[in-house]
Amino acid sequence: MLLDMFINATLQTLLMVGVSAAFAFVAGVPIAVVLTTTAPGGIYARPGVNRVLGSVVNVLRSAPFIILLVALIPFTRWVVGTSIGLWAAVVPLSIASTPFFARMVEVSLREVDRGLVEAAQAMGCKRWHIVRHVLLPEALPGIIAGFTLTVVTMIGSSAMAGAVGGGGLGDLAIRYGYQRFDTVVMLEVIALLIVLVGAVQWSGDALARRVNRRERA
Repeated sequence: MLLDMFINATLQTLLMVGVSAAFAFVAGVPIAVVLTTTAPGGIYARPGVNRVLGSVVNVLRSAPFIILLVALIPFTRWVVGTSIGLWAAVVPLSIASTPFFARMVEVSLREVDRGLVEAAQAMGCKRWHIVRHVLLPEALPGIIAGFTLTVVTMIGSSAMAGAVGGGGLGDLAIRYGYQRFDTVVMLEVIALLIVLVGAVQWSGDALARRVNRRERA
């Protein structure tokens, strides 16, 4: 019985984090590209746009997840029709993770050698081509590392979502570990979360190193 609950809770956590991570990646990369290219001195400098978008990203990124989780309940209910359960946790988790990942990607894009961008401009490359063929490929190892860190952070946040009935391992730890004073269940959940985080971190680091070696070859 308990084993079945652990398997179900683990699958819920993986689904919750997987869907949220996919959304954060799809939305975060374009946001980072806009932040980088519209910054002063960027290839499409628009300081006003950069300030507004940067302010929105900073506000969302600075809000503690547990507060954002509660504050977004009306929006979550409007999107998925409920404020509890797996899919209700995906909404705030995606919104919280996207600006975090966007800033990580922005840092990687800013670290690309400026000389490569200037060389592409001198060759007459369009700005979109520069983004696609210079900025993103050169920043790819850093983007992978940033995405790995984002997913690791999301695993911790998904456990926190259990406090409001979000499902997954966090919900299992609260209902069967904390509320029923079952220390064994609590420790088993913590151990499983550590294993998940370690697996994600190892995989992300290995992929980033592989991509980096391929680019240098």
